[in-house]
Amino acid sequence: MAITVHPPPLPPANVISRKSGSVSLSIGVRAAANFEQNKQQRQERQVEKGRRKDIRTSRPSSPLGASDEVASRLGYEIAVANLERLFWQQAATGDRPPASGEPSSRPVRVAYQGSRGSYCQEAAARAFPSSACEAFPCAHMEEAFDVLEDHSADRAVVPAENSLDGPIDRNLDLLLRHPGVRILGELVLPVNHCLLSLPGVLRSGLRRVISHPQALSHCRRSLEALGLEVDEVSSATDAARFVAENRVADTAVIGSRMAAREFGLRVQKPNFQDHHLGGNFTRFLQLGLSSGHAQASSSIGGGAAHKTTVVFTLDGGASDLFRAMWIFESRDLRVTRVDHRPNRAKPLRVVDRGDDGLRKVTYLDYVFVLDVEGSASDPVVEAALARLNEMAAFARVLGSYTCTCQGIN
Repeated sequence: MAITVHPPPLPPANVISRKSGSVSLSIGVRAAANFEQNKQQRQERQVEKGRRKDIRTSRPSSPLGASDEVASRLGYEIAVANLERLFWQQAATGDRPPASGEPSSRPVRVAYQGSRGSYCQEAAARAFPSSACEAFPCAHMEEAFDVLEDHSADRAVVPAENSLDGPIDRNLDLLLRHPGVRILGELVLPVNHCLLSLPGVLRSGLRRVISHPQALSHCRRSLEALGLEVDEVSSATDAARFVAENRVADTAVIGSRMAAREFGLRVQKPNFQDHHLGGNFTRFLQLGLSSGHAQASSSIGGGAAHKTTVVFTLDGGASDLFRAMWIFESRDLRVTRVDHRPNRAKPLRVVDRGDDGLRKVTYLDYVFVLDVEGSASDPVVEAALARLNEMAAFARVLGSYTCTCQGIN
């Protein structure tokens, strides 16, 4: 019977023993050879990579590649130049009026409501008579507020009240709607309605007079004395421009001196309004976002006084108005004007008149407006405003400013 003898299994390569020494040595030799081979291959790849790089460097670049590189570099330089130009332009002009006392390198931009030749343009010219003023019209009333908020204008001039026709409610509503816009000044001017016609036209050659209904109502007796046909138009300034551009010789327009200057018309008769009414005056407001450098000029023939305008609502409605006014009167602060507007945020006020809660009375609610003599920075006025703020459901100062009257004896 044959016996097969199997050799013992080899120990692992990492186990060192006398019996497996030859096997371990063989494995170590092969590992060393592989390491040297890999090292040599890496060196050869690095040499080849360097050689290709040298070839690319020495090879002339294609015209397309060169043009792309130049265009990229040129575009970068243009972009940098444009950014630098914009930076220095903004630094020189800025988006807002400089702070008080800082020199300005550009004219003050003044927006006014209405068209060229309007009474509001006249007020803007009186408020800012300096040649360093650029005045421009706003066809829509709210546009004068919008151009302030987007910094297209530094100031705006809007009418607030006429002594014959009362307040211009729309502008007060816009002040409430635009909390960032504040009253920075007030200018009271006499209204000078002028009878305008083409140059060289005699009064005897006129057949009709046209103007806005408000101006016609201010001149009713003077128109009756002329005995001419009277027609209403939606805009006196547009009518003046039409007469001038179309050379309408038989038609006169009741308008401003500014309209005569703008459209080359002749003033047939200044102060054409009815004088028995005791005078005709319009109060204009100068608006802005801050009390910057573009202040209106000082008065001509009239004194200037400080005034503060505050708006507020009261839980008790008009019944509590006397309490609000007493806050100022008790501190010897004269209230010069009282007005009100609908409270659009809370139009109704419900009052419980019975203990059982069944007798309820509903009233319209209002926002009240007070003009008070004095500056909001005065400690007495400041204390009164603080007390009003405690009492009112809502309160906001629309502005503290100087009131100026011009051309008034």
